[in-house]
Amino acid sequence: MLIFALLSAISLNKVKAQKGLPSKQPFTATINTSYPQHLNFKESMVSNLKVPPGFKTSVVASGLGKPRIMVLSDNGSLYVTRRDVGDILMLTDKDGDGNFEDLKTVWAQFPDVHGITIHDGYMYLASSKILKRGKIGTNGMLTDTSTLIKDLPEGGQHDNRMISFGADGLLYMTVGSTCNDCGETNKENATMLVMNADGTNRRIFSRGLRNTIGFDWHPQTKEIWGIDNGTDWRGDGIPPEELNKIEDGADYGWPWVFGMQEVDPTREDPTGTTKEAYAKNTKPAIMTFAAHSAPIDFRFIGKTAGFSAEFQNDALVAWHGSWNRKNPEGYKIQRIHFVNGKPASVHDFFSGFLSADGKTRFGRPAGIIIDKKGKIYVSDDENGIIYCIMPAKS
Repeated sequence: MLIFALLSAISLNKVKAQKGLPSKQPFTATINTSYPQHLNFKESMVSNLKVPPGFKTSVVASGLGKPRIMVLSDNGSLYVTRRDVGDILMLTDKDGDGNFEDLKTVWAQFPDVHGITIHDGYMYLASSKILKRGKIGTNGMLTDTSTLIKDLPEGGQHDNRMISFGADGLLYMTVGSTCNDCGETNKENATMLVMNADGTNRRIFSRGLRNTIGFDWHPQTKEIWGIDNGTDWRGDGIPPEELNKIEDGADYGWPWVFGMQEVDPTREDPTGTTKEAYAKNTKPAIMTFAAHSAPIDFRFIGKTAGFSAEFQNDALVAWHGSWNRKNPEGYKIQRIHFVNGKPASVHDFFSGFLSADGKTRFGRPAGIIIDKKGKIYVSDDENGIIYCIMPAKS
């Protein structure tokens, strides 16, 4: 535990450039650093996992190292990025038993690759600085690979680029901040970008998003929703993680504003104005969650076989899990229930990785991908597992 007084942190800022300038107003926060102890996966642990009534879960792949973000091809192959190794794996269920027993590397030596999506027969892949694509062959392997962009902003502290195509045929990409709470020098950091499918005509779609990784389009309204990671080193309670409706041209406030247009008490005023005045021109979060829960992926369920109409406009969010709070939060998948296009309630959907006393964990959910046939795949990048959640009657 660390008592951290921001008013006297100027000398610390000289050492740690990740920190922002201090506010003139004194602010003291108690910083807790608490990681639940990691447990290696055992098959018996699956019985600890909880899903809603009417669903079942199973392990469909294991021994994958640190799998992150996934995409499904039309033939059912599951592709997954591994940021730490710098490769993309293709997992295939050859015998139709529901398990992925065949594994191939479709792209190697792609350092810190993270985001992945498929569009018009091509697989698109993004690392912190580079956007590439390759044509998907009939055997699922990639050919005609090319580099579309190689000048994306520096990754710094947040290098997890996420990419997806909208119904407009444009490619959307989230770009996190390089730091915890600094003023960025590159305007493309802490934004969502949009561009043509070949990477041209790139522009800032929205800004003030510290580290939005997962995002998706609401099945009914077609609006973009994303979930943002809040600033660290503010204590256990602030700032919250945010669910935002991401709009073209909007500013979501980071690094001066968070949550429901609340100003960060530790930061200096923006140039030429005050934090309070600046906050009035930002978009507030639509829903907030426990600080430091660390959201990664975010997906709407949509019209998925075996799911009732009640689920079809709902979203799933992967909480990777906290490290800097006294009582750990996250380490699960939650369902955000939407009513008339707006989030109305939150429910645990896939949990049990974290022990009841918060002292141990055996997984950290990272990626989510949803099969139209009724299967939800979840990657655990701590124990190298892919889980499948599906209606029990399927």
